[in-house]
Amino acid sequence: MATTAALLTLITLVATFLSATSAAPAATTFSPSPAPPQNTSLIAAILSSLGFQDLAAAAAVAANLSGGTPTTIFAPTDSSLLTCPTCSLPLLLQEHSLPGLYPIHFLRTLAFGTKIASLAANRCLTVTASAGPTATRKVFINGVEITKPDLFNNGFHIVHALQGFVAHLSPLSCAIEAMTTLSFTQKPPPPVAAFFIMRLMLKDAMTRLRISGYSTVALAMRVRYAELSGLKSMTLFAIDDESIFLDGGGGGPGGGGHAYVADLGFHVVPNRLLMAADLIGLPKGTALPTMERGRKLVVTSAGDGGPLAPTRINYVKVKRFDLVHNKRIVVHGLSMPFRHVDQ
Repeated sequence: MATTAALLTLITLVATFLSATSAAPAATTFSPSPAPPQNTSLIAAILSSLGFQDLAAAAAVAANLSGGTPTTIFAPTDSSLLTCPTCSLPLLLQEHSLPGLYPIHFLRTLAFGTKIASLAANRCLTVTASAGPTATRKVFINGVEITKPDLFNNGFHIVHALQGFVAHLSPLSCAIEAMTTLSFTQKPPPPVAAFFIMRLMLKDAMTRLRISGYSTVALAMRVRYAELSGLKSMTLFAIDDESIFLDGGGGGPGGGGHAYVADLGFHVVPNRLLMAADLIGLPKGTALPTMERGRKLVVTSAGDGGPLAPTRINYVKVKRFDLVHNKRIVVHGLSMPFRHVDQ
């Protein structure tokens, strides 16, 4: 009898164990958690903080728009976009965005009717400005006024607020003088390594120089692109196209352009970002290295940069400070190319 009771007890324990084991997976099975929402892009966060909620939502899904690429956005307000219920906001955002940095002071200097390739393929924006002194000109994008220029500028992204919005662009919008030769690629690779940022900054500077009358300098940078992209930063002294060819570029009449391209390295201070205040603060006799081994630039006149006390390097006057600048590159305008100076 005792043996029978013990056997029944053992069977009961085994049955209980097996029941608990088979129920265990059900007790520890959880329904899958919803995937965390994707982080909005840096540009979306910037637009949202400025009050452009519709554009911020569009930035999260817009193609060719990356927080790791220098970008200028002409931003219409949410209220103005209500008048276009059939507009595609992601496409509209691309059409209102330019690869590169275009602060208001630079836009004011562009030739009337300059066309700039937007982030939307084969679509260009047209820049015009009112008459009057450069510093007070009103700037218009396809006829729409920029009412809040440089609303945001962190040196890598610029946002200008518009009074209205630009309707969807035509495929023919780039038909005349389109700035596409030195534009950014439509889909830059995602990593933002130091060398990649420098490449972006080079393209930005070349584009802006090209449309400012410094196309030979832009060409010289294109020729030495592989070397320049390896720098951490650079200060470039540039000569406008007219001065290069009038002077002969140091290579005699008719050879100015080729001579400047060949001698570009002598006009570059590598791995130093010398803004106007930095240059003006250099004492007379300061030697600056260049990309040409054994050739240096020397501050021969230390002045305040004004007409009565100009700063001169290798006896050449610096006539335009901070002509073009971004986070890695600054360009100053010269009156003529540098010549070698013995220290």
